Amino acid sequence: MNEELVLMYRKMLTIRAFEEEASELFWKGEILGLLHVSIGEEAVPVGACTNLLPEDHITSTHRGHGDIIGKGADPKYMFAELYGKKTGYCKGRGGSMHIADYSLGIIGANGIVGAGIPISTGSALAQKMLGTRNVTVCFFGDGASNQGTFHESLNLAAIWKLPVIFVCKNNQYGMWTSASYAVSVRDVSERAKGYGIPGVTVDGNDVTAVYEAVHEAVERARNGDGPSLIECKTYRWHGHMEGEEAYGWVYRSPEEAEEWKKRCPILRLEKELLSRGILTEAQVKEIREEAKNEIEEAVKFAEESPLPEPEDAVADLFAGGEE
Repeated sequence: MNEELVLMYRKMLTIRAFEEEASELFWKGEILGLLHVSIGEEAVPVGACTNLLPEDHITSTHRGHGDIIGKGADPKYMFAELYGKKTGYCKGRGGSMHIADYSLGIIGANGIVGAGIPISTGSALAQKMLGTRNVTVCFFGDGASNQGTFHESLNLAAIWKLPVIFVCKNNQYGMWTSASYAVSVRDVSERAKGYGIPGVTVDGNDVTAVYEAVHEAVERARNGDGPSLIECKTYRWHGHMEGEEAYGWVYRSPEEAEEWKKRCPILRLEKELLSRGILTEAQVKEIREEAKNEIEEAVKFAEESPLPEPEDAVADLFAGGEE
């Protein structure tokens, strides 16, 4: 488990470094379009994906950089995608919200709230029909738990005992609306009762708690016992989208944000690794430098990559064809 803790620490640092750099590039005007970062939520994708095999699947959301890195994506191809370059995961066409790589089991991030939930259910149905022991993990937010797709998918997954784990990242806000106002129950996990499946709420800033909850759900799914719903309570440090400050919207207090920052999932794990003697201060510094250097190299790769050619606009429109 010590090796897994160090691996999870590295992954969380990589996600944090990626998103801090992406945010900075957005404000410099080097990344165009909308950008949604999950700074402060790193424990959820890392704790969940550490349980998965390369052949397992995940679906993600518009705020999905952490999920994608957690499943094994290379930051250089992700940055190339954000830059709209030909070397990006989707050849520069998908951008921040639509990264996919089937070879890694990343069957797609999605800009539509809740859209990944039925996709993950379909993925799990395919896995069951093919007779594999693979699973699908579906990441979504508290806002998506109010969508009809959530309820329809949980019902189908329950009656067909599909190997899917629904992981709700409850970061307290659906866009600019508090979950305490918009969600009818205190804990999203309570909704599992309506479908006769296990539901649990964990501290989403505790990577070990996330890992253990997802581990149990994954084993259950692999054994043919069906889906689970896991709610991870966490907090996004930034706004719903980068640049929203320009509109002057105020929907949460600075004190609230600062209080959550004291619960930083990375510093929490770092403190544990140091106190238990798993890492030294020197090793922590080295790992942080490695994450920083990896992101710097990824940005350099993206900047130097070519833009798509005009004729690339009609490529990949049809399966098995060049055009």
